[in-house]
Amino acid sequence: MAFFIGRDREARRAYGFNEVALVPGDVTINPEEVDITWRLGKLKFGIPFLAAAMDGVVDTGFAVAMGKLGGLAVLNLDGIQARYDNPEEVLKKVAEAPKDKATQMVQEFYRKPIKLELITKRIKEMKKQKGIAAVSTIPQNAEEYGKIAQKAGCDVFVIQSTVTTVRHVSTKYKVLDFKKFCKSMKIPVIIGNCVTYKAALELMEAGASGLLIGVGPGAACTTRGVLGIGVPQVTATVDCAAARDYYYKKTKNYVPIITDGGMDTGGDICKAFASGADAVMIGSAFAKAKEAPGRGYHWGMATPHWNLPRGTRIYVGTSGTLEELLYGPAKTDDGTQNLVSALRTSMGSVGARNIKQMQLTELIIAPAIKSEGKMFQKAQKIGMGK
Repeated sequence: MAFFIGRDREARRAYGFNEVALVPGDVTINPEEVDITWRLGKLKFGIPFLAAAMDGVVDTGFAVAMGKLGGLAVLNLDGIQARYDNPEEVLKKVAEAPKDKATQMVQEFYRKPIKLELITKRIKEMKKQKGIAAVSTIPQNAEEYGKIAQKAGCDVFVIQSTVTTVRHVSTKYKVLDFKKFCKSMKIPVIIGNCVTYKAALELMEAGASGLLIGVGPGAACTTRGVLGIGVPQVTATVDCAAARDYYYKKTKNYVPIITDGGMDTGGDICKAFASGADAVMIGSAFAKAKEAPGRGYHWGMATPHWNLPRGTRIYVGTSGTLEELLYGPAKTDDGTQNLVSALRTSMGSVGARNIKQMQLTELIIAPAIKSEGKMFQKAQKIGMGK
């Protein structure tokens, strides 16, 4: 529904996670008996969780650990891991940088050119430990890095930028032909990010194996403040899931939708699936893991931009192991740990046996859902009042 915001100018109402709630089902299911697996091409994963391709979240060790726990972690080929032989030294300096110097320091570290041989080295490090190797780069580097990654044994290739469209226009550099690229790759290609029905549909038609949904919702991202663009994640996911369903009806080719960013708690994650997601990509929640390379810090992928940073370094702390964050036992009372059990319990409560049924959950507009009856929690800054 659109509303007039001025003379002859309409704006469509969009919704984020804090504005909706899930309606309990008429049938409930034992959470241990729901199916939360998902597929990407021929790959099958035990849990529908991806760790974001950010230097403060994923290194090769984290990626292997995530894979052993059933999920998928994506390594950033445009970051520190592919620029420095010893990335640990750089990550330590970023973590220790004063607040007012952090962005400048990150910009400086990212000025060093990519070493192509490190792409191969990082992928082989993951494969040597029997991990699933997933890597990410921007569209401008996809053709070059894609060939190297595939040859090195990569399992999943991700092309990611702030806003990605098939019909990109530029006279200054060569524009990536997504259709040609996806056809040339023998491994699944995930493309992002987008938030609209039409852009999502065109990326699927170009050959994407999966789509990342979200512009600017990440905890470390400042895109919405710097550029003023973005669509709240519930509406973005619903719209892109509609494109997925239409494309499937037309072609019988199912392209998973991956909601990327903006999810702070298990409740947000559950709402993403109810909005139509097949999987979720998370950054800040996993940056809190002991295995994360950021030492309790996390920064957005566009933070190091030399002229217009669209991210910032944030402190998230270290709250537990990756296994505890995913499977518990939870040591916090705010829904930020044991995310897998949160999803299973929510699915059981709404009567969803699998992710496809979870996508059909009734949603209601409920802006007071987190504050209703929570006066004492808010006053004491515990639980949902933090």
